[in-house]
Amino acid sequence: MKNLKTVPLPQYNTTDDGERLARARMFTDEMGTRRTVRDFSSKTISRDVIAACINTAGTSPSGANQQPWHFVAVSNSAVKKRIREAAELEEREFYQHRAPGEWLEALAQLGTDENKPFLEIAPWLIAVFYERTGVEIDGHKAKRYYPHESTGIAVGLLIAALHRAGLATLTHTPSPMAFLNQILDRPKNEVPYLLLVVGHPADDCRVPDIERKPFQEIANFIE
Repeated sequence: MKNLKTVPLPQYNTTDDGERLARARMFTDEMGTRRTVRDFSSKTISRDVIAACINTAGTSPSGANQQPWHFVAVSNSAVKKRIREAAELEEREFYQHRAPGEWLEALAQLGTDENKPFLEIAPWLIAVFYERTGVEIDGHKAKRYYPHESTGIAVGLLIAALHRAGLATLTHTPSPMAFLNQILDRPKNEVPYLLLVVGHPADDCRVPDIERKPFQEIANFIE
């Protein structure tokens, strides 16, 4: 391509396969301890830690490098209370009227319901948005390519970074989530993707006894 601006690729670590395998397995073991938590402590976490983890999410690949995500980190107790009230309103509608029986049966093994106290107890909520369309400097709309998929990848990196920092998380997706635009003063071209609850697990925290699928069920090789 003519006039394509490039820079040298950052130096990759040129180790051997043995070292690469050891690193990969170490990361697998670390991420294997990650569990979704619903019982949080109110113990505080510094803004700098949250910012560093969001910065990791910002390194994610995205369609046409448009980086269509926006993260709103909330520790303000009054704002968290408003978010909880709005989320629980939608959750009551979901559990009592919207959700089909099969879905409720699938959720039963996780012990979830319409009550979401963690939205106020946990020290941080990170609301993640993606741009449905962008807005140029002159005000014109600009198409976004694969914004939903791109933001999903960024959230994966964010969860990994938070776990690496020693923090517990919960992905919360009340539906619909348009209330987040209003409460957090985000523009209409941004779509709420999820609420990420972040903090330390409560001292008496327990999690459902679940199993992850074995490797043979989630992957195969064609060589």
